[in-house]
Amino acid sequence: MLPWKRVLRPLSALLLTAAALTVPATTAQAAGAPSSGWNDYSCKPSAAHPRPVVLVHGTLGNSVDNWLGLAPYLKDRGYCVFSLDYGQLEGVPFFHGLGPVEKSAGQLKDFVDKVLAATGADETDVVGHSQGGMMPRYYLKFLGGAAEVHALVGIAPSNHGTDLNGFTKLLPYFPGAADLLSKNTPALADQVTGSAFLAKLNAGGDTVPGVRYTVIATRYDEVVTPWRSQYLSGPDVRNVLLQDLCPVDLSEHVAAGLLDRVVFHEVANALDPGHATPTTCASAFE
Repeated sequence: MLPWKRVLRPLSALLLTAAALTVPATTAQAAGAPSSGWNDYSCKPSAAHPRPVVLVHGTLGNSVDNWLGLAPYLKDRGYCVFSLDYGQLEGVPFFHGLGPVEKSAGQLKDFVDKVLAATGADETDVVGHSQGGMMPRYYLKFLGGAAEVHALVGIAPSNHGTDLNGFTKLLPYFPGAADLLSKNTPALADQVTGSAFLAKLNAGGDTVPGVRYTVIATRYDEVVTPWRSQYLSGPDVRNVLLQDLCPVDLSEHVAAGLLDRVVFHEVANALDPGHATPTTCASAFE
């Protein structure tokens, strides 16, 4: 079974399991597979690519499975690439990104500090899928990340939360459901449209000075909805709709982060805009 098919299963009514804002391939992969050439702490950034790239998985993902496509793609193009696990819950292996988003941002800060110390770089670029595209904004805004991050690229990020196609509006009709969600899977509760976490994150503006932002959204996103809620407003922001690049691209939320080489090409453009080339449907074959 293909990795993304393992996650496209019916929503769990109370726990919003369909907010699987990324997808692990198999637990066996996560347990035993090496990172296929990335997370090499001896890697030194080149003059062409002077900043290491930190990849941030989404909800229910991990540092390997979410990046089996993009990490080698960037590594083959000369980047030093690193990925972390965050948001772990006790007793839940492999499926991460479930803990409080604020705490996860602290884990990202510690990881970036480790990468910068190992590579000798002054700044990093961060690329995240879903929660992984939104959570770094807390690090940038509240934990000093703006001094350590040059660019943030979000693939289908939950920047302004999700209503899961209106499903979250039903929570008030199930007494105790919202409290159960917050207690057992805090990251899911944090990403519901209108949450206290998102209100704090987005108060006063979406961006911080000194960081370049790119958002890559797909019209067919069924997890972070409405899809336009992914977009950011502010200086140094570029919002991109995947179907404007390739009208026949049908990737939804999961495939956009895991499999889509049109998305990968646009990520590479965002990391190195001085050498960007047009992203088209043909980019899928590069």
